[in-house]
Amino acid sequence: MERMGCEPGRVVISLQGRDEGRAFVVTGTIDEQHVWIADGVTRKLAHPKKKKIKHLRPKPHVVDLSPRPDTHRLMDSDLRKALEAIGLGIDQPLCKEG
Repeated sequence: MERMGCEPGRVVISLQGRDEGRAFVVTGTIDEQHVWIADGVTRKLAHPKKKKIKHLRPKPHVVDLSPRPDTHRLMDSDLRKALEAIGLGIDQPLCKEG
């Protein structure tokens, strides 16, 4: 069976860290071991998280990262809607309080 990669657009689940169990979209690759991830809620496209590939579990879903025709860029709401459409969206963002 062929292993899924962590190419841009791939939906992944975090396996380590304070974001463990959360769904993200790979927004870019850095090298063979690191990628940029964002979810549009706690990690915006303007400030994606650098994460090691070994700490991510790729899912079979791929999100289209092409820019919107009206704004000519990808929006955080596009990521949120894509994750909600496949059932991996979150209701409340993680917070440090209470």
